[in-house]
Amino acid sequence: MTEAGSSLSSLVRAAARARPDAPAVVERQQRLTWAELDAEVDRAAAGFAAHGLAPGDRVAVQLPNGLDWLRAAVGALRAGLVVVPVNTAYTDPELDYVLTDSGSSLLVVPADREPVAGVRVCAGPPEADGPLPDVDEDPDAPAFLCYTSGTTGRPRGAILTSVALRANQEQCLAMRPPPVRADDRVLLVLPLFHVYGLNAGFGLVAATGACAVLEETFDPVASLRLMAEEHVTAVPGAPPMYQAWLAAADAAGSDAELRRGFAALRIASCGAAPLPEDVWTAMRDRAAVTVWEGYGLTEAAPVVASTLATGRAKPHCIGGPVPGVELALRDTAATEPRPEDDETPAAGHDDHPADEVEEGPGEIWVRGANLFAGYWPDGADGPDANGWLRTGDLAYRDADGDLHLVDRRSDLILVSGFNVYPAEVERVLDAHPAVAESAVIAAPDPRTGSAVRAVVVLVPGQTLTFEELQAHAAGSLARYKVPTSVHFLPALPHSLTGKVSRARLRELGLPGQEEAAEPIEGIGA
Repeated sequence: MTEAGSSLSSLVRAAARARPDAPAVVERQQRLTWAELDAEVDRAAAGFAAHGLAPGDRVAVQLPNGLDWLRAAVGALRAGLVVVPVNTAYTDPELDYVLTDSGSSLLVVPADREPVAGVRVCAGPPEADGPLPDVDEDPDAPAFLCYTSGTTGRPRGAILTSVALRANQEQCLAMRPPPVRADDRVLLVLPLFHVYGLNAGFGLVAATGACAVLEETFDPVASLRLMAEEHVTAVPGAPPMYQAWLAAADAAGSDAELRRGFAALRIASCGAAPLPEDVWTAMRDRAAVTVWEGYGLTEAAPVVASTLATGRAKPHCIGGPVPGVELALRDTAATEPRPEDDETPAAGHDDHPADEVEEGPGEIWVRGANLFAGYWPDGADGPDANGWLRTGDLAYRDADGDLHLVDRRSDLILVSGFNVYPAEVERVLDAHPAVAESAVIAAPDPRTGSAVRAVVVLVPGQTLTFEELQAHAAGSLARYKVPTSVHFLPALPHSLTGKVSRARLRELGLPGQEEAAEPIEGIGA
């Protein structure tokens, strides 16, 4: 096996050699040094080889945060396998789709998980004392297939290579101050199956030889206690975490535990969704914590921009591109493909995605060594011939040149940082015999940022309650994808081509309700 490389497996090995006795992972009462974690990874790699898996085979990992997740994922990489992280909230149909689409040969699940049809299952990471597989590390080969919603309405496997993941680690660590240092103790409660927790979390820990303080599930009171006990110095977080910590302090009637939990903190960051300004301000005033916000996407492994990159912490601001990433704002007035979108760039645009906008929001385009290699299996829809990737997200620059997000992709709903694609939910809703047609849009939610709202047209003569619709959806969708409100209409607005216009529904600002609505002007009237 190649001893030096860019993969997470190689980073763990390097940390074990450089700092063998330094703490690597803390999980409940279990503690491992880097040397001990490296040995555990060796045993898992040998275990995968004993299962008859060959380099390039895909292994799906559906485990909660913890040492078992690290053993399974990093061990699979050391065996030359491709890791498919699976959301632990997925229902059987969602899991089946990912397993089938990725062609996974093995699924690693908790020991108490019921059997899964159609694929070999391993209860926990495999372990063996046999020889390690002889694998030459190819940094340009797929390392992870991270499934994320795409324009088809079905999750797509973003191909993340070791070189892309390593590039994003180096880009992040080039910021001053860096988000993780060797002497940090990093709270990792972000799910490791999400690229944010995977690479901006554990990836930076492994790259620096820091210590990960793992939590399986997030509990605001318990996590504050753990942070105080373990002297946590770095927290990569998401908006619901900061909101929950403040709410816990409100419930306690004191900020004492909040401040105690963050007493040793060196740096706190936030991504996955915009952080409300009142939460940013409350963390500063009540916890004496400056939250550095950022922006990223799975396809960028994931960090693209951060206020750490500019050194200017502002509420509701994502700062500027991290070192080594190019970012451009494209004129959003161009709704049809432009010559520079084609394989043959137009003259004058050979090395740029489009003219930069001077005022108003523009679409974010990015270029850098951290970008993915397209979607599984054939690398489709990756960066263009000049290396640029259009994100579909809108932002504008303020007077300082700092970036502010305006909106996410036009239809995607971001629930606690997880993408929900309306078409996927609509397919499930439309399968109900009482539903003639449905549309799914975002509704504001103070806890998760956004929630899923269904707009439903019933079959004439049929009735359907909100609870019945929720129960139907919950049978096929993860909980965060299940509608939390519904609005019944006699008809939906359609475009000239017959497509449902979600934009018109969003403009109406429909309230969530459980009873049929009167016709709204211009819709079904």
